[in-house]
This record gives sequence, C-alpha cells and structure tokens, in this order.
Amino acid sequence: MSKGNGFKERLSLFREMWYFIRCRKRWWLAPILIFLLLLSLFIVLTESSALLPFIYTLF
Repeated sequence: MSKGNGFKERLSLFREMWYFIRCRKRWWLAPILIFLLLLSLFIVLTESSALLPFIYTLF
C-alpha cells in the first residue's frame, strides 16, 4: 500500500462523514467533529519541545 492510497482513504472517510451529516441532518455532530479536529491539531503542533514553554504560559 502506498502513502497516496492511505491519504485517499482518509479523504473518503471525511467525505462520507460530510455526506452523513448533510443528508441525515445531524448538524449537532459538526461542533463535536470540529472540536476533535482542533484538539488533534493542537496535540500534533505541541509535540515540539520548543513550543512547550509558550503553551505552559497559556494555562
């Protein structure tokens, strides 16, 4: 399996989620998914030790 194939699979997962939310009118799921996306982005970006002192000052 190549890297490109995995990326396409992830995109299809997001596409299916969007289709589910849009067609089934499950708009209450959108804030939860956005929060999880932002939280995962935050975790990935703070893995660098150079950013940790700045993050600690926020909390």
